Amino acid sequence: MSRRPRPKPSPGSSPEPRSESSWGASPGPSPEREDRHGWGQGPGPEDLVRASRAAGVRDERVLEALRSVHRADFVPRAEAVSACLDIPVPLPHGQVTTQPSLVALMVEALGLTGGERVLEVGTGYGFQAAVLARLAGEVVSLERWADMAGQARRRLSRAGVGNVSVTASDGTLGSPERAPYDAVVVSAAFPEVPEPLVGQLRVGGRLVQPIGPGGREQVRLYERTARGLTPRRTIVPARFVRLYGEYGYPPGTDP
Repeated sequence: MSRRPRPKPSPGSSPEPRSESSWGASPGPSPEREDRHGWGQGPGPEDLVRASRAAGVRDERVLEALRSVHRADFVPRAEAVSACLDIPVPLPHGQVTTQPSLVALMVEALGLTGGERVLEVGTGYGFQAAVLARLAGEVVSLERWADMAGQARRRLSRAGVGNVSVTASDGTLGSPERAPYDAVVVSAAFPEVPEPLVGQLRVGGRLVQPIGPGGREQVRLYERTARGLTPRRTIVPARFVRLYGEYGYPPGTDP
């Protein structure tokens, strides 16, 4: 749950002023657009697709999933007007949704082909889970806060998503009864990958996690090999909330 930081201008350049929250936002929609929720003119899912392309996403399956999952179904009602902007929006308990283009970058790095079992740590209200559900065979999603897990279940059900299970639990422990997983995506920051998640990832599987203390991270891609977890590349710098749990930060500790 986070956003990518605003890029710094190169020395001597005079970039057009841009607010931090508009990083990655695409040009405004055409005047004739009317969105499915009846708000009239305004951004739509295609704007999120354009923002993701601009961020470097190239997998057409990922872009189509982003296009077909209506983010307004997965944000608080008060934030619905911002649903098709490429920005994080607030959730309860001091959480935020992950910026859609960052969701697309992280999901693309998993290299999903359609039949995988994916473990997601940090459900939020279910937007990323809904995107993953269109790209994988099964999604097991873990959310620390029980009320948010309930919200995610209801929202996914209303959206007709049937291949996601949401459990309120300590995400750092994973879900061993459903292991092994072909891919794992963690939506909160910690300086290392929790050991149980490594153990539940099959050999050859991929894991994406923001690595850092919470607030300034490198989102990294790993692969499970016979020797353990091997770093493959840094996907993007970003800012995430902290990962709390038995194999993360102790609950109640602030950055």
